[in-house]
Amino acid sequence: MNTLELPKRKALGKGLESLLPSVKASVDTNQPRSVEGAPREIPLAEIDRNPYQTRTRFDEAQLAELAASITATGVVQPILVRPLPNGRFQLIAGERRWLASQLAGKETVPAILRQVSNEQAMEMTIVENLQRTDLNPMEQARAYDRLSREFKLTQEQMAQRTGKDRASIANFLRLLRLPVEVQGKVEAGELTFGHARALLALENPETLLKAVQKVTALSMSVRQTESYVQGLLHPEKQPSEQKVKDPLDPNVREARDLLQRALGLKVTIEDKNGRGRVIIEYSKLEDFDALMERLGE
Repeated sequence: MNTLELPKRKALGKGLESLLPSVKASVDTNQPRSVEGAPREIPLAEIDRNPYQTRTRFDEAQLAELAASITATGVVQPILVRPLPNGRFQLIAGERRWLASQLAGKETVPAILRQVSNEQAMEMTIVENLQRTDLNPMEQARAYDRLSREFKLTQEQMAQRTGKDRASIANFLRLLRLPVEVQGKVEAGELTFGHARALLALENPETLLKAVQKVTALSMSVRQTESYVQGLLHPEKQPSEQKVKDPLDPNVREARDLLQRALGLKVTIEDKNGRGRVIIEYSKLEDFDALMERLGE
C-alpha cells in the first residue's frame, strides 16, 4: 500500500479549513464512512469528548437555551469529529452543540468527518476555541501556553494561526504569572483581563494579593485599579505636617475621596472658607482623554 504524503498546512488565518489535509488518511474501522466533508447523522453515544478541549466552563443557562433551540429546530451547524480505530468518533469542534443535543434528548447529531492525526486534532481544537469570543481570559492564556509548549509555536506564529494580535497573546500569557488564587478570580469573572493586567505590575505576591482584596472589595474599575497600582509602585512623599494630620474638613475630605474613586485619578481639593479649587492629576494622555469623556457625559 502506497503512503500518501500530506501537503504542508497553511497558516490558519480565521478558519479551521487551512489546518485540514486535502487528502484522506487511511483509517481501519468496521463502520461504513460517508464521503469526507459531507454531514451525516452519528449516534451521540458513539462520540467521545475531546481530550484536547481547553474550555473548562460552560454557561448552564446558555446551554439550556441551545438545547431548547435544538429541540425546536435541530442542530443547524454540524459538529466536527474524527473516526477512531475502535469504530467510535472523537469530537474536534462543537462541544456545546454536542452537550446541548444530549440535554435535548437527541439520539443523533449531524457531524462532518475529518481524517486527522492526534497532533492536528489538538491544534484544531485549541485554535478553534481561541477564535471564539466567550472564552475567559485564563482559558485563553492556557490555550496559548499549550500552543507554545506542545507545538513549539512562537507568539508570532500563534498570531498568524489565530488572527490575533501578537501583543495581545503576550499579555494573555503573562496572566499565568499571577498567583493561583488570583487566576481563579479572573476565571470566575471577579476580575477582568484589564484588572489582571494592571495588577501584574506588582511583582511581590503578598502586595499583589492585598491589592486584589482591596480592588474587589471596593469594586474598582480598571482605570481606578491602574491608578491604585501606580500609587503603590510610586508612593508620593507627603509633607511632614501632612503625616501628622489631614487639615481638610471631613466633608471636603469625603468629597475628595469620592472623586478619586469615581475618576481613578489623584484629586486635590484646596478649600478655604467655602472657596477654593479642585486639582485632578493625570500621568498619561489616556487618563486625560478618559476624564474628558466622563465630563462630557
